[in-house]
Amino acid sequence: MRGMTHRWILSGSPDAAPLAGAFDPLVARVLAARGHSCPEEAGAWCAPKLTELHDPTLLPGLETAADRLLTALERRETIAIYGDYDVDGISASAILFHVLRAIDPDAGVITYVPHRLDEGYGLNAEAIQSLAQLGAGVIVSVDCGITAREPAARARAAGVDLIITDHHNLPAREDELPDALALVHPRLPDSEYPFGELCGAGVAFKLAWRLATRSCGSERVGGEMREVLLDLLALAALGTIADIVPLEGENRVLTRFGLKRLPFTRIEGLNRLIEASGLSGERIESDHVGFMLGPRLNAIGRLGHAKDAVDLLTSATGDHARSIAEGLSKVNDERKQTERRIIEAAEAMAVERGMTGDDRRAIVLASEDWHAGVVGICCSRLIGRFHRPTILLARTGDRCHGSGRSIDGFNLHAALNSTSHLLETFGGHDMAAGLALHANNLDRFVEEFTGQANERLGADDLVPSVRVDCDASVQELQPESVRRLDELGPFGRANPKPLVRIVGARVTRAPAPFGARGAHLGVYVGDSTREIRLVGWRWGDSGASIPTGAPLEAVVEPKINSWNGRVSVEPVLVDLRVGETAALRG
Repeated sequence: MRGMTHRWILSGSPDAAPLAGAFDPLVARVLAARGHSCPEEAGAWCAPKLTELHDPTLLPGLETAADRLLTALERRETIAIYGDYDVDGISASAILFHVLRAIDPDAGVITYVPHRLDEGYGLNAEAIQSLAQLGAGVIVSVDCGITAREPAARARAAGVDLIITDHHNLPAREDELPDALALVHPRLPDSEYPFGELCGAGVAFKLAWRLATRSCGSERVGGEMREVLLDLLALAALGTIADIVPLEGENRVLTRFGLKRLPFTRIEGLNRLIEASGLSGERIESDHVGFMLGPRLNAIGRLGHAKDAVDLLTSATGDHARSIAEGLSKVNDERKQTERRIIEAAEAMAVERGMTGDDRRAIVLASEDWHAGVVGICCSRLIGRFHRPTILLARTGDRCHGSGRSIDGFNLHAALNSTSHLLETFGGHDMAAGLALHANNLDRFVEEFTGQANERLGADDLVPSVRVDCDASVQELQPESVRRLDELGPFGRANPKPLVRIVGARVTRAPAPFGARGAHLGVYVGDSTREIRLVGWRWGDSGASIPTGAPLEAVVEPKINSWNGRVSVEPVLVDLRVGETAALRG
């Protein structure tokens, strides 16, 4: 059966009484389950304000960075923005590009993004030298560079001022930080910045905000510069969602207001991207970024060169912008096909090599047939099936290069650091990382990394869990209540979509397969007052295991279906238990 595969974790019995009257009862229980039981705090969570963003000058190194960039504009120096090749780095590059051009439309601003396969992640010394030879007086990195000691030394030797803005994990020791003009990072040693979870685009937005206030001579900007910053919020939302940083604190504010701005952005290339994704005129949610906009920007960096995506979000206009956006969609389709082939092969190899059992709690695989630019996504798919840390590597000659993804409870960056004697390079954070190693070290790396996973993960950690916010009856799942749950968004890491456990219900009639080849399943449940349909995506082969009349407990994501003017609640099935013994298990 498709369901009954998770551990269900119910969020205790939070007291929602203080929220009574001010919130829908179901919404109140979800808020209380997430620690927002004070009416004032709950109200603030549902209605965040831009004034909750912290003063950018609290970021270490930011004022020095702003000084140097403004001086570069005054001196007509060339400023090079060096960004990572993922959505976060692309968005961050565009943020600084647009604010510098807004301050001075004739500013000499160029962008650089490394080729994922030819150059690898982050700052590299050769690129720094090339930019210096092109006449760059200042190089500012975005979403990379905090461990780039050699490139920083090359910049200093070339007489170029290097500003590093980043959010990735810091070096193990403070004396390993790069020697740059300015390091802008929320978690630097001795940092007093109140929020350490900004992504690269979030850090870039803070620098852009300060550049805007300094250029305007006022802490409050208005007119055209205010509109520019609102457009930059949209870019910051792209990076924040795509980089899967926690959607709380400042990240939630940036995302909430950035998503609102996306449909109205004045950045032409971003409009063309929205158009190519079929989202013109739509309300854009975090899912649209995560599954439609973000993958299109990412795909070109995985299979080609991300400079096209940077061009789209910076300088592209007219037919050129439309051509790039349409091209990104085509490359994304190609990426999906490549991804499917790798996933099928990797799943079979993992099972064949005994990496899916309790005695080996990590998957580490390499193949000459895999594309290094796509393996990171494939890691996430394998985690969805086998729920264990996964590293996939593309082997080219005597070198293996790829990506890893992790699960809660296993710090991927720390595990790679423990095996760094076998690696040529690695970098990233707790949940995602990139790495490269010599093929001669592959077998030892597989064993040592697997040993790290076996030591740090228990058998229970390999069983995916779902955290249930609260119980709900069929009667409570009304359209207005579900709409109000949406006000708790945007949803993502640290603020997932609300999940409720339906209790006191029975299967009211035989489940009905639907969709191509009956791949999906409608499960009809109800109590004495009402019946609703639960939608089980890819549950089509489970209908025979759900007998009519049986008691049922189901974990669902409340959803509204609007079709031909008819509005109904059709929750999406996450997991279920059927039978007289159906009960919540911790």
